[in-house]
Amino acid sequence: MDIVVPDLGAVEGVKLVRWLVEPGERVAAGQAVAEVEADKAVFVVESPKAGVVAHLLVPEGHPVRPGDPIARVREG
Repeated sequence: MDIVVPDLGAVEGVKLVRWLVEPGERVAAGQAVAEVEADKAVFVVESPKAGVVAHLLVPEGHPVRPGDPIARVREG
């Protein structure tokens, strides 16, 4: 399952500031996995389900938009 940037209202683009997890790490549903920045505000991106982080798709510092997949979580 993909972890995606949530809808942040009127914000169209954000920057992935920091990963809070690494590939192979177990995560819980609702756990913060990344921070994104928009208009000087930092928002947390949460995992939609429990599992293991399989891939980080976007490096820190890169722009992303709401709805973009940024990581993948697999069951495990």
